[in-house]
Amino acid sequence: CNVDDLKKLVWGIGIKGSTYPSSKNNKQLKKYVLWANMLRRCTEKRWLEKPAYFGTTCSENFKSYTFFYEWCDNQIGFGNKDEYDRYWSLDKDLLSNGERLYSEDTCVFTPQRLNIILGKLGTKTEGYPVGVYWDKENNKFRASCGDVSGKQKELGRFNTVEDAFKAYKTFKEAYIKEVAENYKEQLDPGVYTTLVNYTVKSTLSGV
Repeated sequence: CNVDDLKKLVWGIGIKGSTYPSSKNNKQLKKYVLWANMLRRCTEKRWLEKPAYFGTTCSENFKSYTFFYEWCDNQIGFGNKDEYDRYWSLDKDLLSNGERLYSEDTCVFTPQRLNIILGKLGTKTEGYPVGVYWDKENNKFRASCGDVSGKQKELGRFNTVEDAFKAYKTFKEAYIKEVAENYKEQLDPGVYTTLVNYTVKSTLSGV
């Protein structure tokens, strides 16, 4: 693309086109906000601001606002709100198998509380499994996981890495299943099945 073409791209990636509007009554449409925010997470600038998004990409189809707009209309959960009046989130982690890919095949809409816990909330310390931290004050391994409020829930301190990770894994799997049951009637059947069978991977970088 030449310089003029790049200026027309949203976040240097997306093509808005003219098929659908991006705003109504001077307020940006929900679909456009979702699309633009998704594209932003696929930029190097955002990766530097928030390393958790490093390497995130999107499919060629999702680079088109027209495609994304119509895709949203066909998704169960789009436009849904939770008990706190919060719109459901565009989630890429549940079906992507760790690929960090936003696409028509990997994205679904899930309640924010699920989106939070499906994220990788593990330690920044190299060498320990996700969810496990070294507590140098007590000389023990500490396990914690994001809870319904988005804050870290302490799961205890343990003598071994294995026991700490087991506590994290047990809590996270049980929580995901509990939330899935709460939203069963609203979730896409395939998404519900994936959630109730969700298994936390016992790897250093998996969830």
